Amino acid sequence: MIGSGIGAHIDKEMERRVVRKLDKRLMSLVFLLYLLSYLDRSNIGNAKIAGLDTDLNLSSSQYQWLLTIFYVSYIVFEWFALMWKILPPHIWAAICVLGWGLTAALQSATYSFSGLMTGRFFLGLFEAGFGPGIPYLLSFFYLRHEIGLRCGLFLSAAPLATCFAGALAYGITSNPTLPIANWRLLFLVEGLPTIVAAGAVWFLMPDSPEKARFLNEEDKDIARKRALRQVGNEETHRVGHVNFKEIGVTLLDPKVYFTAFMYFSCNVSFSSLPVFLPTILSEMGFTNVTAQGLSAPPYFLAFLLVIATTYVADRTQQRGLTITLLSAIGAIGYIMLATTSSTGPRYTGVFLAAAGVFPCIGNILPWVLNNQGSDTKRGAGIAILNLIGQCGPLLGTRLYPSKDQPYYRMGMWVCAGFMLFNGALAFGLRCLLKWENGRLDKKFGAVEGLGRDGKSEGEGSENDGPRFRYVL
Repeated sequence: MIGSGIGAHIDKEMERRVVRKLDKRLMSLVFLLYLLSYLDRSNIGNAKIAGLDTDLNLSSSQYQWLLTIFYVSYIVFEWFALMWKILPPHIWAAICVLGWGLTAALQSATYSFSGLMTGRFFLGLFEAGFGPGIPYLLSFFYLRHEIGLRCGLFLSAAPLATCFAGALAYGITSNPTLPIANWRLLFLVEGLPTIVAAGAVWFLMPDSPEKARFLNEEDKDIARKRALRQVGNEETHRVGHVNFKEIGVTLLDPKVYFTAFMYFSCNVSFSSLPVFLPTILSEMGFTNVTAQGLSAPPYFLAFLLVIATTYVADRTQQRGLTITLLSAIGAIGYIMLATTSSTGPRYTGVFLAAAGVFPCIGNILPWVLNNQGSDTKRGAGIAILNLIGQCGPLLGTRLYPSKDQPYYRMGMWVCAGFMLFNGALAFGLRCLLKWENGRLDKKFGAVEGLGRDGKSEGEGSENDGPRFRYVL
């Protein structure tokens, strides 16, 4: 590394080495944790056709409320996303993981609708403190052009978790000789590993790149300079510092609300597909055991596409077009589910729906982080995104009442409409951002023509300033 000042040049190979270490330790950790998180929230869909509704005498309306109550607490406690900036991340993460792990496992001991409602409420509370804030946490460690793929890797755990849940449920429900009810064993098997993970999080989660124990002193110096390039100075980057003026500026930024309503649109499907798909497949004529197994392949495809599309969007810096295309694919899938009655086309529609919805989510979250120029703005942007976006599941979890079986056409049409709306919002936001970049070019000149002294490559060069341009 050349020089030691704020604007010192960082050797690219040494910087890549630091990023690889962050990927290996931090990304593998948050990927595993989000996989456990999504597994514990969505396994109720597999539990339902494994006997949960029969044993607890649940009506269709009561099952829908079990899905909805999770998102009620998830929305109420969205502000927990800022706790990543207030408390050391290793402490906050351990609290959240232990809380939802205990709650998930204790669901296996419930014998009433009210007991399971209580469990689902607290599951949403603890998961609200974790999942929505992880993209914000990653922005402490990665630069704007790096964050998209990392958000994609993190969020790809959701379809993989659903894929794994289907395979695990198939293995459990295909064994009729188990000593306890299949659905109770599902909750136990998927909840207990999370409790164990909470202890590991306390020791393994880094609070910042500069404090990561897996980085040597030279690596930490590079990480510090990367942080200064990102946010401008150590004061604004440190844990415990929140700039309330920047929160106010973000609240008045219309671009934040574009992505928030895109997130709302996707979450209508994102929340309903995993918890209703086993039921939808069983209504296609498959046995409950076969339906558990068939729910896995569409999500494995979605897992691969989340990673692939976020990587391509990072390289091309074209998130708007990526989301528009994915929205069209998801809409086509739902239209096939809404208009056809034969099993083959409907199962194909499930693949297309999953291939559109999950990668869309994976690209919306980094788009918010790409286009906010400080830690506090990114945190506020993520909070607004989740506050509005997580209201989508309040609708999504009520789209498939039993009276609409076996085709659930109303729910399919609603999801198709929201995917088309999501694509329109993405394209509209891209046009707005392109216009904003044109204004910045007129004010400061093209980025390629700006000098490389002062803030051009040093302190805050990726923050709001002459070289800042929105990612399209």
